[in-house]
Amino acid sequence: QVQLVESGGGLVQPGGSLRLSCAASGIILSINRMGWYRQAPGKPRELVAVVSSGGIPNYADSVKGRFTVSRDSAKKTVYLQMNSPKPEDTAVYYCYAVVVTKVEVREYWGQGTQVTVSS
Repeated sequence: QVQLVESGGGLVQPGGSLRLSCAASGIILSINRMGWYRQAPGKPRELVAVVSSGGIPNYADSVKGRFTVSRDSAKKTVYLQMNSPKPEDTAVYYCYAVVVTKVEVREYWGQGTQVTVSS
């Protein structure tokens, strides 16, 4: 069974910084895309940033220049460095991965971690 476990959420002040981590576990042959989505109250889940197996990132326009996504393939871990967060970045952040196992290729989601940007 594949699991994604997030850590690093919490309260951060506007203009501060926060780093999220997400580690994948289980019998995994490889991971294709890996990254982060978020969902604010009353809004649909949206892409924040993902990174391909080759290390190419893709960002939502709203976070470009402020957030950085990276991955350590050996550790099966993806990170989101959040610099200069804004109150509108407040949301539950979900880790996402497209995982290749012996029997299938499918998407997995973490349980979510709350990020609150407030002074």
